[in-house]
Amino acid sequence: MTDETDLDLSGLKCPLPVLRTARALRGLPAGARLRVTCTDPMAAIDIPNLVRETGDHLDATERAGPHLRFTIRRGAAGGAG
Repeated sequence: MTDETDLDLSGLKCPLPVLRTARALRGLPAGARLRVTCTDPMAAIDIPNLVRETGDHLDATERAGPHLRFTIRRGAAGGAG
């Protein structure tokens, strides 16, 4: 599946980036990709932990200045989230 969704969470503080990422993931079909952009430094810890808990896949993590970008692929079973 090649569905891709962008989620810009720049400016939001913990816990909002991880909560909104979790909600966005729940709405995606298996195999879809979610690209999340954040500025909250805690997202570097929180989003990878979320992905581990839900059974989804963290395909990439990038940092560009204050921005963190995560590319997440929804798990085949739709995750546990």
